[in-house]
Amino acid sequence: MQEEFYKKTERILSVERLGSYGKNDNADQCTVLSRYLWNMAICESLYSPLQLFEVGLRNAIHNRLKCLFGDNWYENHDFPLTSFGASEVYKAKEKIKKHRQVETPGLVISELQFGFWTHMFEHHYEDNTKFLPKSIKYVFPELEKKEHNRKKIKRILHEIRELRNKVFHHERIVYWQDLVEKHKTILEVISWISPELHEMAVALDRFSEIHDKGIDPWIEKIRDHWPKEIEEEQNVRT
Repeated sequence: MQEEFYKKTERILSVERLGSYGKNDNADQCTVLSRYLWNMAICESLYSPLQLFEVGLRNAIHNRLKCLFGDNWYENHDFPLTSFGASEVYKAKEKIKKHRQVETPGLVISELQFGFWTHMFEHHYEDNTKFLPKSIKYVFPELEKKEHNRKKIKRILHEIRELRNKVFHHERIVYWQDLVEKHKTILEVISWISPELHEMAVALDRFSEIHDKGIDPWIEKIRDHWPKEIEEEQNVRT
């Protein structure tokens, strides 16, 4: 491909970021850029299920805690937060104050980071509050009772959060060997929360199509854009 184009792209994206797509096998420039584009497309395809999962989980937990401890459950002494949880609530309130908005429970809830919600399945909330384990059936009404295991749920949510953070921070996930399984798990957890939400997630889903096609469509796009340069590269490699 055009050397000048690649070098300028590399400078903008950073040598480290783009180079990570070829350092393990010394891939050529066409392959490196194709992997980068494929990774971007996979991340994009995961956005809708991750977004539905995140909002669904947050609202399911909030609705249950509201029933138990009132709208301001995060301030209720009968529901002591962990130090991490209290810190996250404080940061959410400070952000609201900074933007000169009127603090309401709904606004506080919307400002809480995703890590706050996955953290709600720590052992603290089983040992020190009335939230767990009884509330599992309200947060995940479609989850079989035999699967109501806080530790297992915590692990699954943590793994999804790890993937979510990689996707939302534009990091490399194309090399993950269990990406298909992770995608399946996201959809499964959504189904625990709401069949309707799951139906929407499946209808919008494009992950399998993009992942299964692999890197070839992206190599084609680059070849179509720089046909002569790519042919010369192929001749050198063969």
